[in-house]
Amino acid sequence: MDLDARERALVDLGRALEAERYEFVTVTPETHARVRARDHRLGASLRDVFGWSRAFARDAMAPHLFELLRRAGAVVESRGLYRSTVRVSSLGGRLFMHSSHPTTDPSAVFFGPDTYRFCAAIGRAGLRARRAIDVGCGTGAGGLVAIAERVVLGDVNDEALAFARVNAALAGATHAEVVRSDVLSGVDGEMDLVLANPPYLHDELGRTYRDGGGELGEALSLRIVAEAAERLGAGGTLLLYTGSAIVDGDDVFRRKATLLLERAGMSFTYDELDPDVFGEELSRPAYARVDRIAAVLLRAHKG
Repeated sequence: MDLDARERALVDLGRALEAERYEFVTVTPETHARVRARDHRLGASLRDVFGWSRAFARDAMAPHLFELLRRAGAVVESRGLYRSTVRVSSLGGRLFMHSSHPTTDPSAVFFGPDTYRFCAAIGRAGLRARRAIDVGCGTGAGGLVAIAERVVLGDVNDEALAFARVNAALAGATHAEVVRSDVLSGVDGEMDLVLANPPYLHDELGRTYRDGGGELGEALSLRIVAEAAERLGAGGTLLLYTGSAIVDGDDVFRRKATLLLERAGMSFTYDELDPDVFGEELSRPAYARVDRIAAVLLRAHKG
């Protein structure tokens, strides 16, 4: 896999952090903000700098790590203090690089509790594939934990594609290919497994990693269902982790996805993995009629 100078520096930084036995479990933005608000100290550890995204003084970091940050163009300075623009999370014994907190930029690449649940669901499913596609791959975590002879990591976000290349290199995933693809439109050939953890919220800022489109964030998830139903070969599987707004007891995504899958003649299972996520979103005008947002897993099979 070809990497540019920035990406090579990020890979070297990741390997240096591995050598330091760095670990950090990334929390929701709401939890992150609460932890940061109760303690405004400067970063004094690798977890402070690369996990909690704290500002730090130059002498708080080993010179070789700071040089790697500088080479990657991933450090900014303000009033004599520095901040890393990349964040590093651990999952399953691997490190994954993504955007630092706060993820307010439209092209930010997110990693958090949804990523952990998605990857856990892939592991529990026990699926083996000849060629898997991770749609809207972001960091590439889903595709990289899947058991597949070949995996395609696809996204429309240039920053996500860069992080996916870095994370694939860190994982030693020589079977991975990173491609620009709007859902499945940029992927040619046969596939027997489609994985997806798409954005599923209604986001007023239109951030790529967060806004799922449609009235309540369901549009992109439904598009993935429709394209997977058309493109999967016989015996193929779609594993989709997403969120669904529940309106007066009605699971909006499930109702619409069921119609698509029944028309395609696909069998499926559907499970709520968490009945209540991103509860703070309910105070936004778009969610005025919503009871709750559920994290759900759809597994559909093409016979």
